[in-house]
Amino acid sequence: MEFKFKRVTVKIGSNVLARSDGTLDVTRMSALVDQIALLKKSGVEVIMVSSGAVASGRSELKTGRRLDSVAERQLFSSIGQVKLINRYYELFRDHNIYVGQVLTTKENFSTRRLYLNQKNCMSVMLENGVIPVVNENDTISVTELMFTDNDELSGMIASMMNSEGLVILSNIDGIYNGNPADPASEVITDIYNDKNQDLTEYIQTQKSNFGRGGMLTKSTIAKKVADEGIEVIIANGKKDNILIDLLKKDSTTICTRFHASDKPISDVKKWIAHSDMFAKGELHINEGAYEALAGSQATSLLPIGVEKIEGEFEKDDIVRIFYKGEQIGVGKVTADSDKSASLIGVQGSKPLIHYDYLYLD
Repeated sequence: MEFKFKRVTVKIGSNVLARSDGTLDVTRMSALVDQIALLKKSGVEVIMVSSGAVASGRSELKTGRRLDSVAERQLFSSIGQVKLINRYYELFRDHNIYVGQVLTTKENFSTRRLYLNQKNCMSVMLENGVIPVVNENDTISVTELMFTDNDELSGMIASMMNSEGLVILSNIDGIYNGNPADPASEVITDIYNDKNQDLTEYIQTQKSNFGRGGMLTKSTIAKKVADEGIEVIIANGKKDNILIDLLKKDSTTICTRFHASDKPISDVKKWIAHSDMFAKGELHINEGAYEALAGSQATSLLPIGVEKIEGEFEKDDIVRIFYKGEQIGVGKVTADSDKSASLIGVQGSKPLIHYDYLYLD
C-alpha cells in the first residue's frame, strides 16, 4: 500500500481516547496502534502526540479532597502517563515495534539550543526505528507555562521534525460551515494558503469534554503549520481505519485539509514562527519598513524603519514586530533594547532583525 507522506505527526486527542465516563478506551487505542504499525511497516515514519494522561489518571484515583486545577492535573497526569505509555508499549510490542516516551514543556522550545536538543533526541529515535510518543509534562507545568493544548504542541513538533503532514484526530469529521449538530452543516474539506480567509464564523468556541482545546485552537495552529509547508488534516479519530484511509494517495475520506504552502520555510524560521510566546519586547515599524518587508524580495528589518521600541530584551531574544498597532511577525534581534533604541532611524546600520531570523504572519 502506498501512502502520501514519508514522515507524519499524528495527534490523538483526549476525546478520541476517552469513553463518555472518562476512562481510557483501550479498544480505540489498540485500533489506532494497529494502523500506525501498518504505516511504519510501509515505510512511513510516525511521530505520535498523545493526550489522555490526565483522563487516564482520573479513572484510576479518587481523591479524598478537592484540589485546584493545577494540582489536579499534576496528580492525575503523574499516574495516568505511566498507564498510558505502558499501554502503548504493550500494544506496539505485539507488532515488534518499540516506542519511546518524550515529555516536554513550553520552556523546551524557548531557546534554539533546547529546541535542537529535543529535535536531535527524536531524530535518533526515528533513525533507530523507535516511535516517539510525545506529551506535555503536566506534572511540572503550571498554568502560565502550559501549551494551549496538545494541538499547539503537535503543530510545534510537526514543524520541528520537518514532517510532511500533521494529522489532528478529534471526535468530529473536521471544520463545519455551521453547527456540527445541524444536519444541514457540511465539512469544509479544503482550506488553502489564503491569509484573507476568515474561518472564525464557522468555528465552535467551546472546549472539548476531556481536553483543554477546541476547534479554534486546531484551526489556528493548522493555518500556521500549513503556511510552513506542512499539510494539516483534521479528522474523526473514532472512525474505523481512519489513519490508513486519510493517508492513502488520492484519499476521499471526509476531513478538513489545510493544504501546504508551496513556499516552505527554513528550519530556523520554523522555530522563529512558533516563538511568539517567548517574545521579550516589541519593535514598531514605519510604513517604508512595512512595505519593504511585505514585498516579494527577501528583506531584513533595518533600524531606519523602526519608530518605537517597547520592553526590555537582550541580544538574540525574540521580539514581536508591529505596524499601526497590529502584530505582523516575530524575529530574533541582533542587539539589546538599549542599543536598539539608540539606533532608531539611523541610516546605514546593520539589521536589527536579519531576514534569516524573521517570520511574518
